[in-house]
Amino acid sequence: MKNLQTDRALITVEQVSKSFSAQEGKGEFTVLSGVNLTVSAGEVVALLGRSGSGKSTLLRIMAGLILPTQGRVIGNGTLLRGANQDVAMVFQSFALLPWLTVQENVELGLEAQGIAREERRRRALKAIDLVGLDGFENAYPKELSGGMKQRVGFARAFVLEPKVLFMDEPFSALDVLTSENLRGEIDDLWNAGTFPSQSILIVTHNIEEAVFLADRVVILGANPGCVRGEVTIDLPRPHDRGSDRFKALVDYIYTVMTNPEAEVTGSVEVAPAAAEVYPSVELPRSPYADPLPHARVGSISGLLELIVEQPEATDDIPRLAERIQLEVDDLLPILDAAVLLSFAEVTQGDVKLTEIGRDFATTTILRSKDLFRQQVLANVPVLVSMIQTLREKRNRSMRAGFFIDLLNEYFSDKESERQFATAVDWGRYAELFEYDASEERLYLPEPAVAASDEEIE
Repeated sequence: MKNLQTDRALITVEQVSKSFSAQEGKGEFTVLSGVNLTVSAGEVVALLGRSGSGKSTLLRIMAGLILPTQGRVIGNGTLLRGANQDVAMVFQSFALLPWLTVQENVELGLEAQGIAREERRRRALKAIDLVGLDGFENAYPKELSGGMKQRVGFARAFVLEPKVLFMDEPFSALDVLTSENLRGEIDDLWNAGTFPSQSILIVTHNIEEAVFLADRVVILGANPGCVRGEVTIDLPRPHDRGSDRFKALVDYIYTVMTNPEAEVTGSVEVAPAAAEVYPSVELPRSPYADPLPHARVGSISGLLELIVEQPEATDDIPRLAERIQLEVDDLLPILDAAVLLSFAEVTQGDVKLTEIGRDFATTTILRSKDLFRQQVLANVPVLVSMIQTLREKRNRSMRAGFFIDLLNEYFSDKESERQFATAVDWGRYAELFEYDASEERLYLPEPAVAASDEEIE
């Protein structure tokens, strides 16, 4: 196990914000806001957050690959003004040069530093041996499996002997068994004290992966990205997945991740009060300001049906994720949608169906549409506003661009289009309106007008 002082800061992020210019001169889109973070010698830190939390952007700022809009990064006591020479990165994609052998790919960084050929060879072979690829030095990437390609990526980073190794979702492109094997080997190297860097910073969507590998889990909020808090993984190494403490830590993180408004205290014994787990939806200053969770109706319905059919295997969110083999970025939006529509409640890492949620999951298709329509009109202000706009038009129609422009006041261009697509999916299923993709227009058909008018009023 690493035996380094953990009070020596290797990288310090101070009040970092990052904004990008929106397209067509529509102002700026803020990705990160006021982020403070320290990575010290002898620790593994995991960055955990939903899509939109700016995890990868923060990683690249800390690596010196992009500049912050505000704030600063200090690397090993020096203000960072360019590429961080104390950092090496392992990415999700393997990014190997196909015309080079394994050894030549591993030597690339050393060659760029002007290291002599014999020294490059010695260090490359040592790194290749460390990741278990000895015997494949002269193989080309096309001869390697996905797991072996990622091992080359690790060797290429190891050979630089960085003070901090950055890992940006390094296992997400691999199959379950391969990623589990490689994750375990990385953990073994760290625990044995043979890891070739002083610290690790890993970006991940996988909560159990974060708890398994890290000493600290930093939880980011989204839109814009900010530090909500952190959780200390107070477990002896190696972290035992079967221990009650491990499960409690995973449950706690799932709880705060499913409740974006909850305070991240880091105290696992103190769970958020049930009444605060998910606040009821209130009409915001603009109905277009609050994001819809990106979940298709079929996914919501399928999840609720699974919970009804196998409640003992799905009431606990980690078990649910394992059961349906979904990463947190895929599962949480579906849960968010179910909660937003009052089909489910999430409390302390457990999901329970409401009475109307159970009815929705077990009834006929026609009645499920009626229930979905009822819950949308009661809980989703943006869709109510869209319908009211259609009602006010003489021809009961409106171009899609009008609504996307309204959303663009609060979201990036890409996110505005995703928000609109989700709203269209929900509205179509509920038979609240129709959408002509070729004309890019929404329509309120006459047969639906009377019913929707009555329900909205």
